Amino acid sequence: MSTTNQVAEKVKGYRWTIVALLFFATTINYMDRQVIGYLKPLFSSPVSEGGLGWSNTDFALVTSWFTFFYALVTFLAGFIIDKIGTKLGLALSLIIWSVFGILNAFAGSMAYMHAIIRSLFGIGEAGNFPASIKTVAEWFPKKERALATGIFNSGSNVGAMIASLVVPAIAYATWFDGAIAGWKMAYIITGVVGFLWLFFWFALYSSPSKQKRLSKEEYDYIHSDDEVCDNPAEEDQASKVKWYKVLGYRQTWAFFMGKFLTDGIWWFLLFWLPDFMKQQFNMEGHAIMIPLFIVYGVAIVGSVSGGGFPMVFMNKGMEPYKARLLAMFIIAVLPLFLLATPYLGSTARFGDNAYIYALIVICIGAAAHQAFSANLFTTVSDMFPKKVVASVTGIGGLAGGIGGVLVQQLAGRLTDYHKGLGEAAAAAQNLVGDAATAVVQSHVQSAYAIMFGLCGFAYLIAWTVIKLLVPKHKPITDL
Repeated sequence: MSTTNQVAEKVKGYRWTIVALLFFATTINYMDRQVIGYLKPLFSSPVSEGGLGWSNTDFALVTSWFTFFYALVTFLAGFIIDKIGTKLGLALSLIIWSVFGILNAFAGSMAYMHAIIRSLFGIGEAGNFPASIKTVAEWFPKKERALATGIFNSGSNVGAMIASLVVPAIAYATWFDGAIAGWKMAYIITGVVGFLWLFFWFALYSSPSKQKRLSKEEYDYIHSDDEVCDNPAEEDQASKVKWYKVLGYRQTWAFFMGKFLTDGIWWFLLFWLPDFMKQQFNMEGHAIMIPLFIVYGVAIVGSVSGGGFPMVFMNKGMEPYKARLLAMFIIAVLPLFLLATPYLGSTARFGDNAYIYALIVICIGAAAHQAFSANLFTTVSDMFPKKVVASVTGIGGLAGGIGGVLVQQLAGRLTDYHKGLGEAAAAAQNLVGDAATAVVQSHVQSAYAIMFGLCGFAYLIAWTVIKLLVPKHKPITDL
């Protein structure tokens, strides 16, 4: 057993309490974010059936504007959090997103009103990951950062799982009257939860240099493999690094491109998977809860195990960045299974079991994304000093948001285009009722086949770009 491992066994584990706080914040973040995904079938239903009559393009407009503002403010939030610190930064973010999450219940039926409020909601959500990644960099040695990131990042899956159970149950409940419709209550109830977290955050969190519950042994362990000796007093001080300086490093652009090419895939799975299940297998409402619960449950395994995967190579003597890149390459191969989704999801071929086979490959893709993401986030703290980690994370968040906007716009326009082709084909054959619906769905399924093809190759492309930009690790010491 290495000396580092022996030390790790002797120190107390208050740093894992900090990860637990980040985990619950991320869980709330994604639960609130995912509400609209489970409301999509209801919003897309005709007004005569109690829906809002939205098209897929309308839905894509709302989610794209959210993603755009989320991305833009993530870029700014990183620098702000480096200035004001993680404690205040994360708290302010949660308050903003919770308030506007609740206000989404009062947006009415027009898609543009939902887009405005969802954009303001995105401004609040933008601070979660820059603050969390910076916190992990401050509280963990490099060896444990991917695992810690994987643990808190698994909250994104737990949040989606909770939403898959809670949101449909609330939205389709019959005991809400017309004045307080189910979809409104879904926004209100999930939005309130965040305020409970604030009590624990303020009670339990402070920086390592000020945390009285942190032993000296654990503090020394946290800083045991720092390549750049950060001044502990700087943990709560404003960073003096100008934001544009980090743009001059290949490492920044490697992270930027990694997020740009892969974040949109997760946005697609979050916001469009419920609609795919409806179009492919006629699932909606309560029927869709269990399959989606399974997908996000498996993704938790990917997040945590993927975060710990590089430690296998590090324990054999491989340096952290090289170990991380090797793990990421292996993980990047797994989403190729998504290419088989249209084939395995064909009810004509596999009957009632088709949704099970499709679910298996989607689970693999979701788990692989979370594993890849946990390691991608950690490359920032591998390469940069702690005082600029939130800033670089914010830049990557902007890139991921841009990618997310493009993927969602593509999904919305592609599905509407193929839906139009299906409606035209049904009309040409004078089909009505279930026969017409089947023709339309078959065309929409073609759109989803294209989208899953895009998802399958994204991670290998991202890994290749990262490797080309930063083939070897060299610590940045001149910031």
